[in-house]
Parts: sequence; C-alpha cells; structure tokens
Amino acid sequence: MSDQSRPYRTAAVIPAAGRGVRLGPGAPKALRALGGTPMLVHAVRAMAASRHVSLVVVVAPPDGAPEVRNLLDEHALPERTEFLVVPGGDTRQESVKLGLDALPADVCAVLVHDAARPLVPVDTVDAVVEAVRDGAPAVVPALPLADTVKEVEPGASGEPEPVLSTPVRSRLRAVQTPQGFDRDTLVRAHERFAVGGEGATDDAGLVEQLGAPVVVVPGHEEAFKVTRPLDLVLAEAVLARRRANDGF
Repeated sequence: MSDQSRPYRTAAVIPAAGRGVRLGPGAPKALRALGGTPMLVHAVRAMAASRHVSLVVVVAPPDGAPEVRNLLDEHALPERTEFLVVPGGDTRQESVKLGLDALPADVCAVLVHDAARPLVPVDTVDAVVEAVRDGAPAVVPALPLADTVKEVEPGASGEPEPVLSTPVRSRLRAVQTPQGFDRDTLVRAHERFAVGGEGATDDAGLVEQLGAPVVVVPGHEEAFKVTRPLDLVLAEAVLARRRANDGF
C-alpha cells in the first residue's frame, strides 16, 4: 500500500465561501460554532482524519481568506496534513474550481466536501477515497430515503401544488459529501460546464453531464448537512454523544 500511496496523493477541497442565509443573520454558516468550535474546523478535521488525505484546501469568502487562515491556525489540526486557504468566488462552482486550481500537480484524487457537514465519520471518507482509487471516476456517499417523495408542479408560496408523479423510493438516494473524483475527470467537468446563475451545487452532477460513470457508496446518518437551526441542535447532540463515548 505504501508504494501506491506516494504517487497517488489525495486532497480535499472544502468550499466555505457561502453565507448560509437559512441559518439566519450573523456569521457565515461555516464559521458558526458547534460545541464551541467553528463548523469549518470540524469539517477540516473530518477530512484530515483520513490517512488517505494529505492536503486540505479551504476555499474562503473572497475577502475572508486571512480570517479563515487565522481561524485554522488557532485550532489544533493534524500535523501530518497540509492546509491551504484560497479566496473563493461568487458561487459554489466557482469556489470549487478555484480550489482545484490551487492543487499541486501530484494530486490524483480529489474530495469535495461541504463545510456544513461537520460530523462525517472517517469511515465514510475512507470508503469514498478507496472507491476512487479502485478506478471509479466519481463516487458519492448516499443514504436510502426514509420518506416517500412526490414530484410536484411548483406553485406560489403557500399554495397547494399538484402532484405529477411518485418516484420509486427504492431507486432514490439522498446524496452526501465528501464526493470523490479522479482529478482529471473533475477538472474536465468544471472546464466543460461554465458557471451559470448559481452554478452547480453537485460536482458529481457535472461529471454525469460528461457521460462518465458515477457510483454510490454507503453514506452515514451523521454526515447530515447543517442548514437550519434544528440541524444545529441535532449536531450539538451528536457531538456531545461522541465526546461522552470517545472522551475527547
């Protein structure tokens, strides 16, 4: 394994330039505290927890790179992992592209991870990396849906909306991050599909548009996205349970 790991270097890109309006006013979502530590720091530690990941690139708000760099410097991070902070763009897609542009030439596999998924377990990160190393151009962790899903015709806010269809739930998955990629495939996807409007929110979707195969590995219930105030309550509870169980 060690002979392979040297030339096959894996990096993680964390776009953290968004403001997170659904959590309300105040600091950008990625800088909100979770258990007394900014969510972004938790997300960086989650990527660095994998021994496959030797570099983490954090894409900061366009004018906030020095602040984010200072934030990372203030918190204990694994010494074996390199960290890099670069300014981001106006959309998530632009920010991921800027993170890709900052990668050293020897990086072969790339993880793209939401800063708002601070509690993803290391086993999930490892499973994604290993699937990419085994030859998959793109890998996403995902969970089966607990709820039945309806496709509807969107209407005015608060108005009843007509149902168009009920997809077969067994074929649906809720996608999480980190999403993993062969570097050349992801770069090609970002170069092919220019940013329009909000840009892409799902990097695997860009790879799908290339016609390259995307595969799913099992996700984890603790890799949920912290988007609304209730999610923050749940994340605090998960973190408190981990600290009680693991003693950290």
